[in-house]
Amino acid sequence: MTVTTPRRKLDADLLTTTEVQALLAACSRRAPTGLRNRCLIVVAYRCGLRCQEALDLALKDIDFDNGTITVQRGKGGKRRVVGLDAGTAAIVQQWLQARSKLKLLRSAPLLCTLQGGQIGTSYVRHLMKRLAKKAGVEKRVHYHQLRHVYACDLVREGAPLTTVQALLGHSSAATTSLYLSRMGASEAVDFARSRQWA
Repeated sequence: MTVTTPRRKLDADLLTTTEVQALLAACSRRAPTGLRNRCLIVVAYRCGLRCQEALDLALKDIDFDNGTITVQRGKGGKRRVVGLDAGTAAIVQQWLQARSKLKLLRSAPLLCTLQGGQIGTSYVRHLMKRLAKKAGVEKRVHYHQLRHVYACDLVREGAPLTTVQALLGHSSAATTSLYLSRMGASEAVDFARSRQWA
């Protein structure tokens, strides 16, 4: 009798900023779907939203005046507010301009189909594979990696671990520390720990 041990799922490699930029560049800047997909990618990369959180956003959740995005129901039903920088806001605005020409109902999700319907996570999975191929990114690419880049960038820019925790919507700093460690960002974790007590 042969005993098999369960295979451990390997985490995908952390994307570089250059690779994320290549994914964004692979999206059309003219077609409505390309503008929407750029918006989807950038809210993960610059705001740290989980895939379903991004797909659930409503128009009212974007506040350009205050530079914020409100996640109404994150993991565990938690509400949180994250920052919206000027570059990200510009990409969201480009999608909103294209979206307005489609004459969709205001009740349609922010990131919706061209008919105003909900986008499924399976579409996003296939999208990331297509964009990676088009962009020449040879790593296995998935949406959640964009959140990984966001977390590591925050720490490298000097954000304390507790701030990263709050922005990611993690229930504890230990979860955030483990999250960063699994990405191989050990120096980022060490930096965050030292900053926490500064």
